[in-house]
This record gives sequence, C-alpha cells and structure tokens, in this order.
Amino acid sequence: MIHYHGTPIGGSRLDASRFLSGRHALVPFARTDDLGVALAVCQSVVLDNSAFSLWRAGGGDVDVSGYHAWVESVAGHPAIDWCLIPDKIDGTEQDNVELVNLWLRIGCRVEGVPVWHMHESIDWLDYLVTHFRTVALGSSGQWATPGTAAWWQRMGDAMRVACDDLGRPRCRLHGLRMLDPAIFSDLPLVSADSTNAAVNGGSIKRFGTYPAPTAGQRADVIASRIESHQSAAIWAGHAEQAGLSLGACA
Repeated sequence: MIHYHGTPIGGSRLDASRFLSGRHALVPFARTDDLGVALAVCQSVVLDNSAFSLWRAGGGDVDVSGYHAWVESVAGHPAIDWCLIPDKIDGTEQDNVELVNLWLRIGCRVEGVPVWHMHESIDWLDYLVTHFRTVALGSSGQWATPGTAAWWQRMGDAMRVACDDLGRPRCRLHGLRMLDPAIFSDLPLVSADSTNAAVNGGSIKRFGTYPAPTAGQRADVIASRIESHQSAAIWAGHAEQAGLSLGACA
C-alpha cells in the first residue's frame, strides 16, 4: 500500500526535504508550503482540497474554482498521482453528489477521486465504486472518529459493498485519516493518509526524557514505524467481528 504523509512538515525546510525524500505526500490546498519540495523529492504526491481543515474550523465550502486552478497548475507533473474531488464533510449526500458532478463537468487533467462519507448512503458508495477507479473513504457524522467500535461496524457495512464476495475491493480504496496500522492492516486499502508524522514530530514528550532528536528526525521515526505495516489483502471483517475500539488517527 502507499502511505501518504500529510504536509506541511514541521522543523526547518531542510528537515522537510529530508523527511519527504523518497516518500509519498499529501499536500493540502490550504497549506501548499511543501508542494515544491514534495514534487522534487517524493515518489508520488496527491492533492487535497482541504475540506477537513474547513470542517475542523467550523464549516465552509471548498473554493472549487481556486482549487481547480491550483490542481491544473501542476497537472502533468510526473509526481502527481491524483486529487480529491471537492467535498463537504458535514454536508448532505446531495451536496456531495452535486460537487462530484460539478467537478466532472469542469474537467481536469488530474484524476479526480471522490469521497464517500460514512454518514452517506450505502447506495451512493455502490455507485462510486462502480464508476470510479479510486474512491476515498472519509469518517463523518456519528462515525467521525476512526477506530471506535461504532466506526468499525459502519466500516463493515461499507466493505460488504465496496468488496466482492471474496473480500476483494471492487475499485482502489483510499483511507482518509486512516494511516494507523491498527486500522489499515485490517482493511484492503491501496493507500491511506494522515498528518500523524507531521503533527507528532513536534512532540518531545512522546520520545521520553532522553536526549531528544530533532523535529524532523522524530517525524521520520514515526513515519518509518507506520510504513513497516501494510494493508490487508482482502476484507475479512476481523476488527468488526472482534468489536475492537482502536485509537483515533490524526
């Protein structure tokens, strides 16, 4: 699987360059600080519409025209893999259907990946996995926190539609905020992302009272530990059956 680390990375710009070198990055529209270095040193880069940042700030709509112009400005670069289609995390299913259709009407040279939000209908998920090469799975509504028992139950509902009778994904599945081995190791994801390394690289107490590494080194340690794990080959329902309540992923 591909482990996408959210940017910007803390520390010096040299720290960021060293951390991102040879890795996979997710660059948000609201914070493009590390886009240049990511395009230069990463294996691949995906572009995020920053709907999560808007949601955490209390709501708001993605600037679709501004985001489209930004995506198009780097279209064709060999490191760009895909971009998230504009979405509204706290919006209705119809809101997000309209945003997907709008993006398709506008047209874009970068592959657009729609988000299925967990509070939306299973029928909409079925449509997306039938019509798109890649679909992103986003935690929302009463299932906004990845890894809880209720979240796993809802994810089980989703997997039974997103996968065939043998548990094999019907399309490429990406897990938003799911770059936690306790989560992605039970899901057949082609990729996942989180800002875990970027955010917690700044936490000295996480590394004890011994001589502390730099912020960039701490981020590298966190990322390396995450990257030592891979996603499941199929959906077997292990977490759902066990009723696990796992830690949330940033």
